[in-house]
Amino acid sequence: MKKIPEFVILACALAACSTTDDLMPAPVKVEIVKTNSGYQLLRGGEPYEIKGAGMGIEDLARFAAHGGNSIRNWTTTGEYQDARELLDAAHAHDVSVALCLPMEAERHGFDYDDPEAVAAQLESFRDEVIRYRDHPALLVWIIGNELNHSYSNPKVYDAVNDVAKMIHELDSNHPTTTTVADYRKKVISDIQTRAPEIDFISFQLYGSLFSLSDEVAETHFDEPFMVTEWGALGHWEMEKTSWGAPTETTSSERVDVILRGHRDILSTLDGQLIGSYVFLWGQKQERTPTWYGMFTESGEETEIVDAMHYLWNGNWPKNRAPRVKSLTLDGKRAKQSVIISTGETYDAAFEVIDHEHDPLRYRWEVKPESDATEEGGDREASIPSLDGLLSDTASATTTISVSVPGKYRLFAYAYDDQGNVAYANIPFLVAAASGR
Repeated sequence: MKKIPEFVILACALAACSTTDDLMPAPVKVEIVKTNSGYQLLRGGEPYEIKGAGMGIEDLARFAAHGGNSIRNWTTTGEYQDARELLDAAHAHDVSVALCLPMEAERHGFDYDDPEAVAAQLESFRDEVIRYRDHPALLVWIIGNELNHSYSNPKVYDAVNDVAKMIHELDSNHPTTTTVADYRKKVISDIQTRAPEIDFISFQLYGSLFSLSDEVAETHFDEPFMVTEWGALGHWEMEKTSWGAPTETTSSERVDVILRGHRDILSTLDGQLIGSYVFLWGQKQERTPTWYGMFTESGEETEIVDAMHYLWNGNWPKNRAPRVKSLTLDGKRAKQSVIISTGETYDAAFEVIDHEHDPLRYRWEVKPESDATEEGGDREASIPSLDGLLSDTASATTTISVSVPGKYRLFAYAYDDQGNVAYANIPFLVAAASGR
């Protein structure tokens, strides 16, 4: 029998050990160019219009089916989502990723006056950049999320600059950015002065989105930028009840905010705005379980998904989510500071319409009012529902009776038979009945 040369055996062994990375297409070059009409984002040499959303947990098939083509995340080292798997899934669905390096914030205890800690963080990011720099789904590097939130030490942006410089040395294909909470002149100045290696700034705006055009003009800011979070009105920006509980928009009111924000602000910033990402493609507990997510905890799509489908495609989905007309408790709406008495029974009603006249089913729940003090989107514990307070949890109307004084919130949901949902809630105060 003829002996097989050793170099052939070695070549075959190496081929058998090839990883998915070896078969992965080459990285796609991304750049920002200045044209006669302003700045343009190019991907693979072609203009790239971002149809984006923030996504922490992979849901790329549904996202792409609605017309989305780019996501931004918040970490490469997350407990609940492997960054490589997210990038691979994105590539499979022709979706790009603005990948966030989880730079420590000062408000979480990181000391940017500690050179050893800063150097160690930089080195850890070097490994992350090398790991993901050639992935074809990668769009841009986000260096830290809202590092300006409650910060006092501007050296954080010296550190951001070092990370951006390192990225440019290792990766010539992808621009760098850092995200900032709101549009703040001092923060912009700190970044421009201390972090010139950053290719562009990204702003995260909620109610303050509606002043963005004016602020850009007033400060003569003429650089390219992204808006990497937008869509809801922040709980800190909303009208409060007489006892200080923020009132939340209904799912339909939030759609109206999104459509107005896109029409009046985002669409007017062509030439500087090179992309935007609505917040959040998913669900999270932040003051309530419905405030910021576009889905419920069990995965139903809200009317906010319909709105983004419309903005990304120019038409509405074939079957749309129910639309809220009103939610009342004791005949009052959320902004009327609803106060009820212990031991008494009160009516509640949820009025909803469905575009296709699909049959609707209802769900009600009561939760204690959140006492969370977290800021900046930090993780909050979910709040269990309270049993036995509602006469009927599955109809368009119900009654409520509470025996313990305190601050509560009444939630109402209406589901069609197509996986869609409408929601609303009312904060209410229960006072001890006189004579009790």
